[in-house]
Amino acid sequence: MIQVLEISKTFHDSKRGTHAAVDRVSFEVQAGEVFGLLGPNGAGKTTTLRLLATLLKPTSGTAVLNGCDVNTAPAQVRGQIGFLSGDMRLYARLTPLEILNFFGELNGMEPQWRAKRINQLMTLLGMHDFAGVRTDKLSTGMKQKTAIARTMLHDPPILILDEPSSGLDVPTARTIESAIMDAKKSGKCIIYSTHVMEEAEYLCDRIGVIDNGRLKTTGTMQQLREATGKHRLREIFLDLLGLPQDK
Repeated sequence: MIQVLEISKTFHDSKRGTHAAVDRVSFEVQAGEVFGLLGPNGAGKTTTLRLLATLLKPTSGTAVLNGCDVNTAPAQVRGQIGFLSGDMRLYARLTPLEILNFFGELNGMEPQWRAKRINQLMTLLGMHDFAGVRTDKLSTGMKQKTAIARTMLHDPPILILDEPSSGLDVPTARTIESAIMDAKKSGKCIIYSTHVMEEAEYLCDRIGVIDNGRLKTTGTMQQLREATGKHRLREIFLDLLGLPQDK
């Protein structure tokens, strides 16, 4: 469902000169699969996800999402995805219910289907108690649930999730994990970026590790264990980056 083909993105600034944030990255993700994209800060994870979401245009290479090319058909790509990013903020003066109805209308959802889908997601994420509260009065977890619901609202075949559980308490993170697992069971194709190694080990069918803009490896947990001789994903991650192991 997703094919990333030698995709690159370079930037230029006066201090660093020309810098390859993403350098010839290639991987595939299938329907019904959660693919974890891991890396340290500044490794190129978020830039890669923004390229797939058509928020950035590749310098070279391309990606094809459900048959739509990010270079030649970006509008069609946007119709295939739900994209969650920490930079995509909610409307502070609207309630979660108003936000979801607004985005449902933007996505051309029929009123009856929109209402049913909103109710499904609010039940799944435990949002009914604060559905009518202005967003600027909500906790971090409530806001993140609203953002996840907005991402999944139009029932896209592909979900691109950039650190969906960042800053959340354990019960809220578990609720979001359950929603992602339900999406996987329904056949969604999911790219999942996180800094929480235990979360990635639990959720992801395959994992890719990116560093300095380059994809170092991809594989299942078993394949990564065999390649590195390490067991825990934290240990595997440090080994692939050439960093000292925990004592």
